[in-house]
Amino acid sequence: MSVKIDTRPIWVLLGLKALRPLFFVTLAASFLYILGMTTPEGLTPEGQKAIAVFAVCLVLWVTNVIPLAITSILAIVLVPFLGVLSTRETYALFGNEAVFFILGAFILAGAVMGSGLSTRIALYMLSRFGSSPKKLVLAIFLLSAALSFFMSEHAVAAMLFPIVLEISKSLGIRPGRSNYGKLLFLALAWGCVIGGIATFLGGARVPLAVGILNEMTGQTIGFLDYAVAVFPLVVILLILGFIILMRSFPMDIQGVEGAAEALGKKLKALGKVRYTEYAVGVVMLATVLAWMFLGRRLGLSSIALTSVVFLFVLKLVRWKDIEEYVNWGIILMYGGAIILGSSLHKSGAAEWMVNGMVGSWATSPWSVILVFSLLALFLTEGMSNAAVIAVLLPASIAIADKLALDPALVTFAIAVPAGLAFMFPMSTPANALAASSNYISMRDMMRAGVIVNVLAWVLFNLVAAFWWPLIGMGY
Repeated sequence: MSVKIDTRPIWVLLGLKALRPLFFVTLAASFLYILGMTTPEGLTPEGQKAIAVFAVCLVLWVTNVIPLAITSILAIVLVPFLGVLSTRETYALFGNEAVFFILGAFILAGAVMGSGLSTRIALYMLSRFGSSPKKLVLAIFLLSAALSFFMSEHAVAAMLFPIVLEISKSLGIRPGRSNYGKLLFLALAWGCVIGGIATFLGGARVPLAVGILNEMTGQTIGFLDYAVAVFPLVVILLILGFIILMRSFPMDIQGVEGAAEALGKKLKALGKVRYTEYAVGVVMLATVLAWMFLGRRLGLSSIALTSVVFLFVLKLVRWKDIEEYVNWGIILMYGGAIILGSSLHKSGAAEWMVNGMVGSWATSPWSVILVFSLLALFLTEGMSNAAVIAVLLPASIAIADKLALDPALVTFAIAVPAGLAFMFPMSTPANALAASSNYISMRDMMRAGVIVNVLAWVLFNLVAAFWWPLIGMGY
């Protein structure tokens, strides 16, 4: 066994060892300093404490020094400990409908993946429509988007990644050098990102945003209302995104016969469609229809959990199999974000921060939409989209109240752009998976991604200005 000796100077090693403790000591000192400051005019003592907790969580979410879920647990502990909200009120917020909707969506997506139905659909669509190099890229792009309408975009990326990797290997393209390899993996990532904003099911950020909106104002957004509001943005982004993709990386292969053969073998190995796949497909279809037409009356989370019960009654899934698909860390994180957002709002801290930070820019309804959509788009490239929503939404709802703007509109202005991250691997798991293939570099991702990011912001605001008034969402 070989032993590797670290030859760096001792003072460098000691300095590196001291960085982490120094970081936490500095953070704790900053937290205590904010708590000990004279309370500024217009801010309540509870608001000052809420801002101190918010500042600590913001630093931890951005730096990711500890897991995101642990930062949320810290918020859950500090909010009642400092007296911002009572203990009973704090923990009751964790029972928010959004948290249980996310839990139900995880289990439903796990059932679809565990049954093999999603893999069969993916293989069939790719082998059926990917007959030429351009059609294969388009098939991956549209399939990633379409599946992300109904499942978490993260799950879709994880499910399709090995299939795209096998296609790349079967074509003999070289990682990092082939434009076609870059096209395949960016088509996967961008398809997931764009499809992920289409419905509540593409990720947990929209249910989180609706949960915070509901806690702060009592308002909610329906499953179908949301899908109708963002539909034109999704369609236009898919069209322009594919054009940008093809122009950014001109194809350098002539045929995809090797990929068709590999996909055909995989599909054949699955055999005939089984009862479990049919039954899970029916339950999923019935759930989506219920969300669309009965969501407002019955509640999205109640429908999701009812479907979960049916899965177990029909013996379509087993708990030990489904556990691996439930991301408890995300559920903890979102519960903590709702508590933090609610504490900022109820203590008056959100309104105070907005007046001081963006009050001079966001002076009219349209400027509020412009400013907050830009902030959400910018921040989501460097931090979790849930953290972006937890940071921006309470403040934006406060300013919406001030301008008599419907809070649901600013919820859209943050929740939708927070899902549109195209530039960096750390922005979203779909980008991270694409980059991990080694077929695409960060430079490639940034070069094409910055164009789509700017385009997405412009398109979002055009949709808000011209489409929303047509469906009764004018501002």
